[in-house]
Amino acid sequence: MQALVSIIMGSTSDMPVMEQAARFLDEMEIPFEINALSAHRTPERVMEFSENAHKKGVKVIIAGAGGAAHLPGVVAAGTTLPVIGVPVRSSLSIDGWDSILSILQMPAGIPVATVALDGARNAAILAAQILAHTDENIQQKLVQFKNDLKKKVIKANDDLKEVHFRFRVF
Repeated sequence: MQALVSIIMGSTSDMPVMEQAARFLDEMEIPFEINALSAHRTPERVMEFSENAHKKGVKVIIAGAGGAAHLPGVVAAGTTLPVIGVPVRSSLSIDGWDSILSILQMPAGIPVATVALDGARNAAILAAQILAHTDENIQQKLVQFKNDLKKKVIKANDDLKEVHFRFRVF
């Protein structure tokens, strides 16, 4: 089995956020790999990874980084694969804005799809949606996932009907 998605992060301190992506891919039974690569401390490894990920069968890259958050952009510069950036709030972060803007404001020609701050689960959902275009099995799992989301909201509204207030109008 080869990885279809590669999850990378600037540091293992990002793991509490990035494991959300791993958990979703695991639930969907989508093969993935997960590694730490630093755009600042191991730039040569980042470029080697970027240039060779497609040769290993990787179809989508999810790259999480905090602070200056250069990892997603550097990876995108070295590959033609879709890169989904996850801004991670770090201990040195300016409330996450530094990470968000570093990933979001890419120059023309080097796109990085960017999800919400600490939004690794959405990154994995987007990766699955990209893969679903050519994989009917993943497509069906996503249909079920979306239906389950719908059922959850319907149930929540049914549950709310049981909450009583004196002046509530139905």
